[in-house]
Amino acid sequence: MAAYEDALKGEPAQVAAKKTRPGSIDALVVSYYQTADFAGLRSSTKTTYRGIIERFRAEHGDKRVAKMETRHVRNIIGAKASTPTAANNLLRMIHLLMRHAVELGWRRDDPTKGVRKIKVRSSGFTTWEEQHISTFLATHKPGTRAHLAFMLLLYTGQRRSDVVRMGRQHVRDGVLSITQQKTGTTIHVPVLKPLREAIDATPRDNLTFLTTAQGKPFSPAGFTNWFRDVTTEAGLPKGLSPHGLRKATARRLAEHGRSANEIMAVLGHAALAEAARYTAAADRKRLAAEGMRALEETEARTNIVKPAPKV
Repeated sequence: MAAYEDALKGEPAQVAAKKTRPGSIDALVVSYYQTADFAGLRSSTKTTYRGIIERFRAEHGDKRVAKMETRHVRNIIGAKASTPTAANNLLRMIHLLMRHAVELGWRRDDPTKGVRKIKVRSSGFTTWEEQHISTFLATHKPGTRAHLAFMLLLYTGQRRSDVVRMGRQHVRDGVLSITQQKTGTTIHVPVLKPLREAIDATPRDNLTFLTTAQGKPFSPAGFTNWFRDVTTEAGLPKGLSPHGLRKATARRLAEHGRSANEIMAVLGHAALAEAARYTAAADRKRLAAEGMRALEETEARTNIVKPAPKV
């Protein structure tokens, strides 16, 4: 009954605390969730953190925080070496928890220090190339949900979590403005003709441009699953995702000579280095093409001017 009364008062953390042993991982997690650091995170980030932390808690919640050693952390992370990104994310969450333990005085040190991240040999999401784009558009014509979804992704350069929220209320005077869910950055993207035509071909009976077959807004995960199906329908290879179209937007901008700052303004990147990678790649491609053309022209001139025959 006491626990029930606490719940009615909106104090679930206190209820959880009653079920944990003092000094345990369980208790540390409950305490961390009440910190200003965690409270200040965005909702989507909290969900991500909780997912990782709760899986760790399910395995080790009854263990004492003070007894955790560097070798224990190394073993926990090493057991997930086959999924390096997940292993590194877990290491970061354990670090946050252990740092909080030090602040509470439950430990004198952070046992995650000295534990190296696992190397990730991946370039991330596959960038859509022009042949992929042409193949998709040849299958999914204007007026279809797949065509509209594709145009929104490619011609705004935004993440799936923002694309599924877009509607006519975000477009004013030919500019689409939306606050990114992940970063809180407000971006303003001109609605170019291909996107405008795709929007005009869409019924106006929903608040969002994109809806499920039942007429409801997509969840980000649900949208990805559906988009994977329409990509397969077009006969495209696996691995082409909504985020890959965001990278294609950056690639196109870079190949058209746009600066890193311009790419940042469109995509809402927080770090200049993120956009600079695309401009650097485009510059290398352009310089390589120019270099090979110059070589070809040099060889052509050499063949035209033949040396005089020997007497």
